[in-house]
Amino acid sequence: MSIRDWPVDERPREKLLKQGPEALSEAELIAIFLRTGIRGRSAVDIARDLLVKFGSLRGLLTADREAVCATAGLGPARYAALQASLELARRHYRELMHVGPMLTNPRSTREYLRMRLRDLDHEVFCCVYLDNRNRVITCEELFRGTIDGATVHPREVVKRALAHNAAAVILAHNHPSVVAEPSQADELITRRVKESLAAVDIHVLDHLVIGDSQCESMAERGML
Repeated sequence: MSIRDWPVDERPREKLLKQGPEALSEAELIAIFLRTGIRGRSAVDIARDLLVKFGSLRGLLTADREAVCATAGLGPARYAALQASLELARRHYRELMHVGPMLTNPRSTREYLRMRLRDLDHEVFCCVYLDNRNRVITCEELFRGTIDGATVHPREVVKRALAHNAAAVILAHNHPSVVAEPSQADELITRRVKESLAAVDIHVLDHLVIGDSQCESMAERGML
């Protein structure tokens, strides 16, 4: 049965307009994105199949292009649209991160960094540069490595911080191993970077470690 034959209040688009997006299931939200189904299968049916095939919404959004395009009801155009929606969400949090002083919106910063780093299969080290009023200047990826770790050069962090005229820095990196627990190596590199930046009067406010579902703050743990 086509979605057009459903009762009006049960149709995903009409339900969203009446009750808001939070009232919809993940399958219904995906169905709105898909817009149409295929012969014998509604958009909601296809959406449910996708969630089962890829295990979760996150599994679908982070699946590689070949796997997505090989799925009935999808293809290059819908894969591109999925990736565009994910990038819009990242940019939404990046914009929020830039609004006002850093100290008033740490949640937006954490969410942006989680979305940017948590699904990578290699380690990436980023710096968020802030001005003397703790407003975000930019977020920059400096180093990337393998699943075993990244080589971080404190002098390069200092060089980029000076180039951005930063007064403070927030460090961040992901753990592809899923666990967000800071390691001894994380403590060591934090100390080295902090000492190097202190020499040019730039402060390290925090070092965030991104895991699968967690974001651990070394500052909150008293490790800075």
